[in-house]
Amino acid sequence: MLTETPPSQEEHVLTVDCVESPGIVHAISGFLFEHGCDILDIKQYGDKAQRHFFMRVHFSFGSSGSQTDAVATAPFTTEDLHRDFAPVAEQWQLNWQLEPQGRKRRVLVMVSKMGHCLNDLLYRTRTGELPVEIVAVVSNHRDQEGLVEWHGIPFFHVPVTKDTKPEAEARLLDIVDQFDVELVVLARYMQVLSDELSNRMAGRVINIHHSFLPSFKGAKPYHQAYERGVKTVGATAHYVNAELDEGPIISQQVIEVDHTYGPEDLVAVGRDAECAALRNAVRWHCEGRIVLLGNRTVVLR
Repeated sequence: MLTETPPSQEEHVLTVDCVESPGIVHAISGFLFEHGCDILDIKQYGDKAQRHFFMRVHFSFGSSGSQTDAVATAPFTTEDLHRDFAPVAEQWQLNWQLEPQGRKRRVLVMVSKMGHCLNDLLYRTRTGELPVEIVAVVSNHRDQEGLVEWHGIPFFHVPVTKDTKPEAEARLLDIVDQFDVELVVLARYMQVLSDELSNRMAGRVINIHHSFLPSFKGAKPYHQAYERGVKTVGATAHYVNAELDEGPIISQQVIEVDHTYGPEDLVAVGRDAECAALRNAVRWHCEGRIVLLGNRTVVLR
């Protein structure tokens, strides 16, 4: 087991979005300069049609000794930065998030019988590739219980039927609260969440759909794709909302196939696409790279 590296208190990530207006970049970069910070990476995008601006800045406290007397010489804490940036955010009407670089989000994974996406997330979390801490796994079946327990993670079997769905979702919310969960990942969880739960956790639930949405929704999408003679197989990771498989798309993966692939071959190929799309979506969410804009996303990477 790799030793966990704590988030750096000298490196932070600031993500903002707001109505497009001249001077925003100057205001943010000026704030960072005044606080003795060096910009390590910056991504920005201005949506002309929506007149909306997006920016993600990864910065550190300067250590080159080139700071002026007006610039602080000691690193600020995260709390200091929040306090000092708040007036800037208010002036420019920013939606913003500022966190230490590398902070691990507390994630709950939900799964049914198929474990390939779960296994991929567990492995990449264990090796430190994903900036997450998987705090619990919930399933309506026991097929993946042994795998989860091998990783030393609490496993909760929560059966779901049409009649017991309200009780099952209440139990899920109890677990979310108990483990202080920040993100729920549906890793081939073959149950539809209620509208009430979807709305309550909007922007905090990511689903992997085993198809290249918006094509081939619902059951057996690979078999649907086979009947249409597709030449590519894809998978889509998206935020969950009250509309089935209609939530804002985060990540999509596609793999070329041809007429020699039968339905089961497409299913096998699709597993790789599903794993890739889901882990990218989880990584980008947890690194503060995603901003929701209506029913679509802007991914700053």
